Amino acid sequence: QVQLVESGGGLVQAGGSLRLSCAASGRTFSSYAMGWFRQAPGKEREFVASISWSGGNTYYAGSVKGRFTVSRDNVKNTVYLQMNGLKPEDTAVYFCAAGTYSGSYYEPIYWGQGTQVTVSS
Repeated sequence: QVQLVESGGGLVQAGGSLRLSCAASGRTFSSYAMGWFRQAPGKEREFVASISWSGGNTYYAGSVKGRFTVSRDNVKNTVYLQMNGLKPEDTAVYFCAAGTYSGSYYEPIYWGQGTQVTVSS
């Protein structure tokens, strides 16, 4: 079992930056690939980014590639999402997940409770 707690969300103007953090409990954090998802009002939850257990491989949704960076610290049991060049369409609740890869697809197993990101125009 892994428990995940996100933080760092908030209100920011378009073009600004935020860094989300996700702290994980449990001694097995480093064995999981970690992911970030988001869900805007009235929309389905969508994949944002993922990072392999070692941090050596990262993957991004096309809509955030070049603006967002995912990283992890296996000593601190924390995964980060640095978000630059934010746009109003990035407004959503952002969720952290612990999971695995099935081929090229990221499959979440455990979820955090989410943190709100609001980007004003």
